[in-house]
Amino acid sequence: MSRTIRGAAASLFMLASALTLSAGVADAQSKPPLKIGGILDMSSLYADITGPGSETAAKMAVEDFGGEVLGRKIEVLAADHLNKADLAANIARDMLDNQGVEMIWDVAASATALAAGEIAKARNKIIIFNGPGSVRLSNEACGPYTVHYVFDTFAQANVTGLAAVKSGLDSWFFLTADYAFGQDLEKDTSAVVVKSGGKVLGSVRHPLNTSDFSSFLLQAQASKAKVIGLANAGGDTINAIKQAAEFGLTKGGQKLSPLLAFVSDIDSVGLETAQGLLVAEAFYWDLNDDTRAFTKRFMARTKRVPTSAQAGVYSSVTHYLKAVKAAGTTDPDAVMKLMRATDIDDMFAKGGRIREDGRMVHDMYLFEVKKPSESKGKSDDYKLLATVPGNEAFQPLEASRCPLVKK
Repeated sequence: MSRTIRGAAASLFMLASALTLSAGVADAQSKPPLKIGGILDMSSLYADITGPGSETAAKMAVEDFGGEVLGRKIEVLAADHLNKADLAANIARDMLDNQGVEMIWDVAASATALAAGEIAKARNKIIIFNGPGSVRLSNEACGPYTVHYVFDTFAQANVTGLAAVKSGLDSWFFLTADYAFGQDLEKDTSAVVVKSGGKVLGSVRHPLNTSDFSSFLLQAQASKAKVIGLANAGGDTINAIKQAAEFGLTKGGQKLSPLLAFVSDIDSVGLETAQGLLVAEAFYWDLNDDTRAFTKRFMARTKRVPTSAQAGVYSSVTHYLKAVKAAGTTDPDAVMKLMRATDIDDMFAKGGRIREDGRMVHDMYLFEVKKPSESKGKSDDYKLLATVPGNEAFQPLEASRCPLVKK
């Protein structure tokens, strides 16, 4: 074969290869993106717990996964629900009906989560809850495509309440946020206290996002309870702790127990005021080498350590994308089957698993807030007291009120 003919053949081969490659790229580009939508508190009392940090965690998960799956680019959407249940439902409806979202994540706050969850359930779409805590999400409000990932009121009550009563703090009074999450947290903690031999002396409910706790704290002080349980979260927890210190409640011998607190709350309160508090958490940035490595990358973007909710967003989005890749489809039945069948082993959970009621079961931790003299710097807030296995921390499956659970 002459050199000219060989050259022409090589040129034709290269042209054919280029055309094939171009067709493959064009085919990938022609596929619609896989959209996952976060419904967050971006501007109110839970913004530090979830908010922009959760959006960052979701984007990190997508980037670490490679940015695409099944030849589809992955897009992260996020919207602010302003802590309004009706707005959360409308956002979920718009995302699923009009924007082509295939999975919803986070949905900070319980009332908003319950509302968005009903929309996702009606459309047979996967929804993963990271920021909300109401145990109803894996009980009465459960669904075949619903996952409650990070924590819930049962586990928070079980880990904190049991430890407190065992240490002799056996009489309680509750300051409770007047919505689903606060009510469930008070109910679940009361049950743990009474079952453990303690007494509940009373409770008072306060409006969500209130700035003045004086009347509620005076009622708690008058109860003479050994423990004032704060069945609230975010800005409400921060304000209640600060104002309790101003009223001198802890100096009078009563102990505050925030039943849901995040490291961001402790940073806001300060160790001088928060020292000695018992806190149940699903994650802490300084637990081990894996949590510290993730935190270093997260802080490079946000300038703050991740909360358990934000770490849970990264973990759950990654778990979902792995299931989509393994299933070869975004079909919710196929994806959920693999999500339930595959253990979660990452910086958030070791041996975590999703049960048939949607509860992701994993270890929980009991921490004591450090004294200022014990801390090495900002966000070095906790010392670990106990690791509680998931099957002891979370509600037993046989006690579930989820209609999907076979009795």
